[in-house]
Amino acid sequence: MDILFGLILGGLITLAVVTYLKIKAQKKRVNSQSVILLDKIKKVYKFITVEGDFAEIYHYEDVKERFLKLISSTKKALVIVNAKAHVGFDFSKVILEADTKSKTIIIHKFPQPEVLSIETNLNYYDKKDGMFNKFAASDLTGLHNDAKKHIMDKIPESGLFNVAQQEALEAISLIENIVQTIGWSLDYNALKIETPTEKKALE
Repeated sequence: MDILFGLILGGLITLAVVTYLKIKAQKKRVNSQSVILLDKIKKVYKFITVEGDFAEIYHYEDVKERFLKLISSTKKALVIVNAKAHVGFDFSKVILEADTKSKTIIIHKFPQPEVLSIETNLNYYDKKDGMFNKFAASDLTGLHNDAKKHIMDKIPESGLFNVAQQEALEAISLIENIVQTIGWSLDYNALKIETPTEKKALE
C-alpha cells in the first residue's frame, strides 16, 4: 500500500514539474516572439509612401566690399534645381506594446509623415565671378545646401504631407503583415489620422 501511494505521489509530482516546465517554456517562447516582432518592426525604419518632383529656379548672389566699402565685387549664378523628395514614416518612432497573453501588438502612437530623403540635381546658368570675389569649391557646396533647403521649404505647401498622411493605412498594413507572419495580431483601434477637413479613426 505504501509502495502504491509512493508511486501515485511520485507520478503527481512528476506531472506537476513537467507541466510547470512546459508553461515556463511557452511563456519564454511568447516573450521571445514579442521581442523579435518589436525589433523586426523597428528595423524597417523608414517607409516611403509619397514621392514628389520639384523644379525650381534659385538665384544666388554674393557681394564683397573692399577699400572701406568703396569698391564692391559680386559673384552670382542662376541655378535650376531639379529635386525628388520622398515623404513617409519613420517606424523607429512608432510606440508599440506587446500583449503576450493575447499575442497582440498594440500601436499606441504612430508618427507624423516627414521628409525621409531629398535627391537634388543642380544645373548652373549665368554663373559669373566677381573681380575679387570668385567661386570656390566651398561656395558650390554651400550653394547646393541652400538649394536643398529651398526645396525643403517648398515641401509643406506642396501637399505631400497631406497625401502621405492619407496613405498611413498602407504603412499600418505593412506592420500588420509583419506581425501576422508568426501568428500574432495588430491592434491599432486607438489611432487616428487627421486630414485637412476631418479626423477619422483608422479601421
